[in-house]
Formats: sequence, C-alpha cells, structure tokens
Amino acid sequence: MAYTQAQRDALAAAIASGALIVRYGETSTTYRSLAEMRQVLATIDQDLSVAAGTRKRRITKVTSTRDY
Repeated sequence: MAYTQAQRDALAAAIASGALIVRYGETSTTYRSLAEMRQVLATIDQDLSVAAGTRKRRITKVTSTRDY
C-alpha cells in the first residue's frame, strides 16, 4: 500500500495525543494498542523513505573478547 505524508502525520499526531482512532479524510482506523500504532508508523516511515530514494542508516557495533 502506498502511504502519503499526510497519513503519516495523522498517525503521528494520534500517537502523540494518546488516541487509538486515526481519522484521515473520510476514513478512520481504530488500532488495538499504542504498540500497534508505532509498528504501523515505522512501516510507513520505511515505505516513504524507499519511495523518496533514501534509506534509514543502520549502524552495527561488533565487540569481542579474548579468553586465554
């Protein structure tokens, strides 16, 4: 599904206000939890960044110990 920036902003505003219902245009979506809303927001952010040609940078830290 292609998301828009306006849909992302509506979801982020609902998360900030603590509401579980997001209204965008003539549609509304009721989420079960804040965790579900955050998961959908992360998906939207990822989809929008791919569409824009940018990707989220990943940093991996590798550590090791040496046992003698």
